[in-house]
Amino acid sequence: MAMVNSINIRKDGGVPKFPVSQVFLGKNNVEGDKQNDLQYHGGPTRAVCLFSMERILALQKEGHPIQPGTTGENLTIQGLDWNLMKVGAKFQIGEAKIELTGPAPPCKTISESFEKGEFVRISEKTYPGWSRWYASVSKEGIVAINDIISEI
Repeated sequence: MAMVNSINIRKDGGVPKFPVSQVFLGKNNVEGDKQNDLQYHGGPTRAVCLFSMERILALQKEGHPIQPGTTGENLTIQGLDWNLMKVGAKFQIGEAKIELTGPAPPCKTISESFEKGEFVRISEKTYPGWSRWYASVSKEGIVAINDIISEI
């Protein structure tokens, strides 16, 4: 069963993002989470960023100091087969509905989460199936820790 493991925001932007118990997913962003570079983050096609708890744990085993929220994801998801993530996939999470719009390219801002700063470790082009994902919000709403995620 897929569920929300961690919800992460940062009021002043940047990373790491810090855990909160619930949040409102809006059409253009996650309420309370500031994006410092609006050219690459936020907006209707990148309103929310998701990452896999299983991928984080596997990266930790490789020696990377990554934690939930340190790569800028808003929702850390547990129990979802990350290999099946694709553009157009739709999910219900709490009150909200989202649609995946594409993998989130990594940048040097998240390098501290990786051994030797190798942030490309979560590049979809280099390591397919290991990327964070951006999503649009088709139905705004509140999402909380432990909310079930279902494909729609």
